[in-house]
Amino acid sequence: AVAAMAPRRAAAALPSAAILLLLLLLLLLPPLASAGLSSYFGTKSRYEEVNPYLLQDPLSLGPTAGSSRLPAACTPLQLRAVLRHGTRYPTAGQIRRLGQLHARILRRSNAAAAADPDSSSSSSSSSSDSSSSDSSCRAAADLAAWQMWYEESLDGRLAPQGRRDMEHLARRLAARFPALFAARRRLLLASSSKHRCLQSGAAFRRGLGPSLSLASDEVEIEVNDSLMRFFDHCAKFVALVEENEGAMCQVNAFKEGPEMRKVLEKVAHALCLPVEDLNADLVQVAFLTCSYELAIKNVTSPWCSLFSEEDAKVLEYLNDLKQYWKRGYGYDINSRSSCILFQDIFQHLDKAVEESKSSKPISSPLIVQVGHAETLQPLLALMGFFKDEEPLKANNYLRQSHRKFRSGRIVPYAANLVFVLYHCDHVQTPEEEYQVQMLLNEKLMTFPHSNKTISTYTDLKAHYKDLLENCHFKEECELPKVNMTAVDEL
Repeated sequence: AVAAMAPRRAAAALPSAAILLLLLLLLLLPPLASAGLSSYFGTKSRYEEVNPYLLQDPLSLGPTAGSSRLPAACTPLQLRAVLRHGTRYPTAGQIRRLGQLHARILRRSNAAAAADPDSSSSSSSSSSDSSSSDSSCRAAADLAAWQMWYEESLDGRLAPQGRRDMEHLARRLAARFPALFAARRRLLLASSSKHRCLQSGAAFRRGLGPSLSLASDEVEIEVNDSLMRFFDHCAKFVALVEENEGAMCQVNAFKEGPEMRKVLEKVAHALCLPVEDLNADLVQVAFLTCSYELAIKNVTSPWCSLFSEEDAKVLEYLNDLKQYWKRGYGYDINSRSSCILFQDIFQHLDKAVEESKSSKPISSPLIVQVGHAETLQPLLALMGFFKDEEPLKANNYLRQSHRKFRSGRIVPYAANLVFVLYHCDHVQTPEEEYQVQMLLNEKLMTFPHSNKTISTYTDLKAHYKDLLENCHFKEECELPKVNMTAVDEL
């Protein structure tokens, strides 16, 4: 009995300041109601979903930081980072669709109020509207009261959280590779022309802070859409995938399939709307609003209440299907359009190796480029990462429940692919003098040719020899002579 009372005495002895601190920490934890859904937000996922420890400490290098170090005889020469922009607002198109859905919910709510001014909960409803009582339409009432605060002018712009994403990422990379981010090091900073990417680049630079005094406090951001938005400049991709509805046949089939139909009917029931008033795109925008509210404002939106974890898995698959067929392994041109960026990465690595062999200072020790999920996903596919044995299709949802290709794990907001080139002393062979590591979202990647997390630069180039020598952007992206837009051409 005395032993049982000890914990109570300890709790009673806790000073009030400690209790207040504990309560504050609990308040700072992510909202519980969306915790079951947040793993399934696909490309609209928070960066913290892949590195949950950042929720407690945004500057933490994670539990395995110490184990990823190279032997002391290896010195980093060059870091090349390709980043996705930070957390953003919805696009104008998504905001329009959300406005349409919210307007339908409001109309239904107003009609129900007019029909029943006393808000009575009569059970004598018709068969088609049997779910329109107050108790069963709680979700509709909550969403009718929800303030539609998104405006089309926000159109995919960087949110304040997106700036923090980039600033914190910069500080973590500087802490991970202090020698490369030391004083008077030259930083090459490039970006897509999109506002969210330019602002992300500026935020990354701010994150390095004056204490890291690089060659100049004001680093000019070069706009380079040919590398960061290569997909816009690839005529074959634009004509046969981007603008070809037939290329998305698997996505469209899944929208009409049994899994999505089940989700659609459930959401219509929760909103007390006829199923005909909804479609897969409107249901998806409701789900994504749940993701936006969590990522941008760290709140559990009433939109989240429409979905269970099983619904979220279905909607994640819909998102992943689109990424797979439009940016991933669905068609060869998706990834081969990125060979211009892939080859540029290796050209800079080559130059650093040559400069090191000549005992010259490395002219570009830090190269940071800010693009999109659509920049990173094709590049990773080109290199053979996250490839499943079976393609993602409309009819194999259940078989793909353990797929490698999960866009939220690969390209969440602030996703980053980092190449680090090292010079190593005391090696046994000349090939071991230059070695490379790759990190995706600050986690070491295993190279496909060796199944190891470090590779000699020679072996890495040998593995990708065909891509480096034979993947020519102009030839890859040239439209077939016959004016065709059939998927068969892919």
